[in-house]
Amino acid sequence: MLMTSDLLEPIDETDMSYRECGVALVLGNGESRAWFNPSEKKIVTNDVITWGCNAIYRDGDVNNLVAIDHGIQQEIYDSQYHKWNQCWFADWNILPASVADGLLMTADFSEDFFHKSKNITDQCVIAGADPKLRAEKIKSAAEQFPNLDMKDLQIKMGKDIGVWITYVNEDDNIKDIDFPKKWAAGTTALHLACQDGAKEVYMVGFDLSSPNKLINNIYKGTDYYFPEDARGFTPVSWMKQLGIVFNEFPDTKFYWVDHEEDGVFLEKNIRYLTKEKLCDILNIQ
Repeated sequence: MLMTSDLLEPIDETDMSYRECGVALVLGNGESRAWFNPSEKKIVTNDVITWGCNAIYRDGDVNNLVAIDHGIQQEIYDSQYHKWNQCWFADWNILPASVADGLLMTADFSEDFFHKSKNITDQCVIAGADPKLRAEKIKSAAEQFPNLDMKDLQIKMGKDIGVWITYVNEDDNIKDIDFPKKWAAGTTALHLACQDGAKEVYMVGFDLSSPNKLINNIYKGTDYYFPEDARGFTPVSWMKQLGIVFNEFPDTKFYWVDHEEDGVFLEKNIRYLTKEKLCDILNIQ
């Protein structure tokens, strides 16, 4: 069978000209990234732009931090990480603080479902989901997919239920993500890296998932993540998003690290590497 690794030319590690076009290291949070902690690893090669997702900021800095879920966005904001590092947040629409005041006065659900940031300013971002809809969503999903594990379903459907009110400032280093929308953090970071002009993209921690196995994430069991005993997800959406990126940027070369080649992606711009090879290419120490 023809494998995608046969379709790309071998990497010439002595040829540095490609770096003029931009090199990105995109860090997902799959468990295959456990070896790469941004506070412990140093990329000696110049001009490599790093992109990370969600709670990676807990372990160190990246050039660009992408956060999709509302809870982790507020955690990042409260940590002040955004003051010194560039962040990209989904649905980061700034409103007058008076909108939050009105919501707090008129909402007909418990204050326990409101999550407010530590600071108070005259502007805010409001995001989240109506907790009253949770039971309806669980019932609907159970009817459509009767073979689902109900306990696991309740865990997944209950994540990020509530309203997050984050008070913000004009000079925050946070950009609203225009596109893509409603994607996973890893694939969003991948697309943003390509939008930024990267022509060589190295993907670490893109492990996909499986409902037949436990959740695959470095931060499982911590705040704003699923518990360690939660089941994984079907990877269909992630695979679709990856396929869109690979096809939308045909002139970009993607190198998927520590992912077994399975013949699913037949695009000519994908290659597979070991972490040892990655460390050699980017001089990671």
